[in-house]
Amino acid sequence: MGQSLRTLKGVGEKTEKLFWKVGIYDTDDLLHYYPRNYDEYETPVDIAELKEGTVQAVSAAVCSGVYVNSVKGRQIISVNIADQSGKFPVVWFNLPYLKKTLRKGSWFVFRGRIVRKQGKLEMEHPEIFTPSAYEEILHHLQPIYGLTAGLSNKTVVKMITQLLESVPMQSEYLPEEFRERYELADINYALRTIHFPLNKEELLVSRKRLVFDEFFLFILSVRKMKEKTEETPNCFPVKETWLTEEIIERLPYSLTGAQLNAWHEIERDLAGRRMMSRLVQGDVGSGKTILAFLAMCLVADNGYQAALMAPTEVLARQHYEGFQKLMEEQNLSFPTVLLTGSDTAREKRLAYAKIASGEALVIIGTHALIQEKVEYANLALVITDEQHRFGVKQREALTTRGNPPNVLVMSATPIPRTLAIILYGDLDISVIDELPARRLPIKNCVVNTSYRPKAYSFIERQVREGRQAYVICPMVEESEGMEAENVLDYTEKLRENLSSDIRIEYLHGKMKAKEKNVVMEAFAQGAIQVLVSTTVVEVGVNVPNATVMMVENAERFGLAQLHQLRGRVGRGEYQSYCIFMQGNQEQVSKRLEILNKSNDGFYIAGEDLKLRGPGDLFGIRQSGDMEFKIGDIYNDSAILTKASEAADEILALDPELDLEQHRFLKERMGSYGQSEAENISL
Repeated sequence: MGQSLRTLKGVGEKTEKLFWKVGIYDTDDLLHYYPRNYDEYETPVDIAELKEGTVQAVSAAVCSGVYVNSVKGRQIISVNIADQSGKFPVVWFNLPYLKKTLRKGSWFVFRGRIVRKQGKLEMEHPEIFTPSAYEEILHHLQPIYGLTAGLSNKTVVKMITQLLESVPMQSEYLPEEFRERYELADINYALRTIHFPLNKEELLVSRKRLVFDEFFLFILSVRKMKEKTEETPNCFPVKETWLTEEIIERLPYSLTGAQLNAWHEIERDLAGRRMMSRLVQGDVGSGKTILAFLAMCLVADNGYQAALMAPTEVLARQHYEGFQKLMEEQNLSFPTVLLTGSDTAREKRLAYAKIASGEALVIIGTHALIQEKVEYANLALVITDEQHRFGVKQREALTTRGNPPNVLVMSATPIPRTLAIILYGDLDISVIDELPARRLPIKNCVVNTSYRPKAYSFIERQVREGRQAYVICPMVEESEGMEAENVLDYTEKLRENLSSDIRIEYLHGKMKAKEKNVVMEAFAQGAIQVLVSTTVVEVGVNVPNATVMMVENAERFGLAQLHQLRGRVGRGEYQSYCIFMQGNQEQVSKRLEILNKSNDGFYIAGEDLKLRGPGDLFGIRQSGDMEFKIGDIYNDSAILTKASEAADEILALDPELDLEQHRFLKERMGSYGQSEAENISL
């Protein structure tokens, strides 16, 4: 456990709260707040060599006066600079103090993005250095951190520098034999160098060690969890009934072979002697929800309770309505309650009473299901939808109340089986690798930004036909050092480009839960035609009427994540389309072409794995089940496999980690188990 951030010079109440916003609560969090990217300060080029769309530096003199204009409330400072190869315009926003700095004839190094405005190139909002100051940082890698409004990169760098000067050396907890075998750096070297590497070689060495540690500690935690679940008896063994067979017979469609196989595995587990811990891994749209409903019906028919947790209120409500509809169609009447955070106090009291008495047999909701006031009578089954949204702590909140329930986890993230066995080591795995025949395949296209006007026209045509569209951007708002579309500005851009009668709204992770729910509900009901969003919609909502998914800066997302996003459309009877907009042309097409050719998530995951190597360090992180701080299961699959070997070797030698040489490892695992493992695995 680290110390308070207030122990750092320059951190007061205001700065501390800004750090809290990005998940940094103490000095240990700060030490492990790794850069999301690095910037290399390269040799300045001549003005004549500046290229559109790049970040470049020029060494030049100020050759004009400073002009100040006000446009839409923004102060724009502009000046001309010159070197022996020509002149060039430079602009800054809302930095009036520069008027004193930019004296005619003074010489600086200007470094910024080259953009085209009204047909002419200019440098936008550059950093300014004296030639000697730039010389000092030339060719060094400068860390770039994830930020929030009010927290600058400079502040984070300053605080981490201060911390590294004062933090005591950490005890090495990896056996020396492993460090030699897997060529891993010392932990103290790795922690310092990940923040301030002199070059790419140093960065690769430090990153490899930290990725290995993250995977290794995670896998140890998962293996220990597996032991616990294997020893736990099934306190609620069910008797298999004809009811589920009858439901399957009466469904208006046939289950696929893969669905039936998975269902028989679930049924066998629920009737077995050992507590069920099963993952159902199925591609988007493969029909996992009906299996969840069947499991709930089987448990309820045996007189026990079943709970289904969804990551959002909108999805919880959709599951509730879907289950009610199934019961109506099947002429069943299991008492069911919906429990979400936005329920009124009276609604919650009524729900709590029905759950505690055992009257409610099926309970559907959000994380409200695991709050302290909820007492279950005989909870036999917990189903979590999109497993990564619920950590170990949350599952323990359910399992520690009376006898532990059986656990069924649903995941739509297709992970190659070799990796899934390592990552989900505590769960038995069922795979649904067949799509229902009734689904129309999604039509895909990968295009560059010149296609945007056509894409807008296409979206408008779809809306006129009564359909809806998603547009995904990588960022919420403009960010220091990042050139990518952001949700807030993009929403305005779309409102200018589409007809005024089309309702366009935005959605992002920084919004309050209540605001998000209002927007998602309105989109689900068709009141919003176009939704501009970050990847928060990945596990959002089922809108069968949405037929277009357009992803801006598609090169910034992992293939598994793009496939997840694409799964938001193609859920109804209409033909659906996915437009991948490529912002950066370099080495992207090959990756996106895989998505263009295939709608099969497992094939895509496998191909993604082949394309990635240790050189692909930044910018394309997978989201989804495994939110590791620095490791990426695709980029780092080789390290993941080695970490798994090492974990197995240690546990074979010392199952309880009681030997003296594993003392530091056990301590590190203890602190890991209370943080990362709880957030990552279920």
